[in-house]
Amino acid sequence: QVQLVESGGGLVQAGGSLRLSCAASGGTFSNYAMGWFRQAPGKEREFVATINWSGLTAYYADSVKGRFTISRDDAKNTVYLQMNSLKPEDTDVYYCARARAVRAMSTTLGSYGYWGQGTQVTVSS
Repeated sequence: QVQLVESGGGLVQAGGSLRLSCAASGGTFSNYAMGWFRQAPGKEREFVATINWSGLTAYYADSVKGRFTISRDDAKNTVYLQMNSLKPEDTDVYYCARARAVRAMSTTLGSYGYWGQGTQVTVSS
């Protein structure tokens, strides 16, 4: 059973930075794309970033492009989300996810079959 555990969330002032981590266990990590999503109360979960199985390709939501960077360390079974120049509108619960299909990459929610419990990010103005 794949388990994903996020960490690194917290409270930060606007313009600051945070780095989220997501540690995977219980299953294969290196052959799967990994993604980050976020969700505010009462809203749908939305795509933030994804990185392919090799780590060579990444896609970002327009709202975070140029500020967030996704990366992975297969030796540690961990995916990261470096968040810079944070804005109050980035306040959300952030979730990491593992793709369902081997070597498939997607920005859509349904393409991911395993999810972490989420970590809260709060950006104050």
